[in-house]
Amino acid sequence: MVIMMHQMRAETAPAAGDPDSVVSWHIVRNADLTALCGKELSPAAPVQDATRWTLDPDHNCHTCGALYLRETPYLPGEHTG
Repeated sequence: MVIMMHQMRAETAPAAGDPDSVVSWHIVRNADLTALCGKELSPAAPVQDATRWTLDPDHNCHTCGALYLRETPYLPGEHTG
């Protein structure tokens, strides 16, 4: 069984490096520079752990999110209320 490791990588506006320059967060596999949606991202773009995907959904790529959910296991303990 192959276990994929994912991380979030930012798509940034021209003012790269400025936290406010994040246009959208994408999901990449294993620190790749190509997002799951196919967008090429900068190696200098901010990254964060994929577990932060739910914290600011308005700034996340919908396509990456859908594909990410297909590649990650469903853990019932994470969805209790």
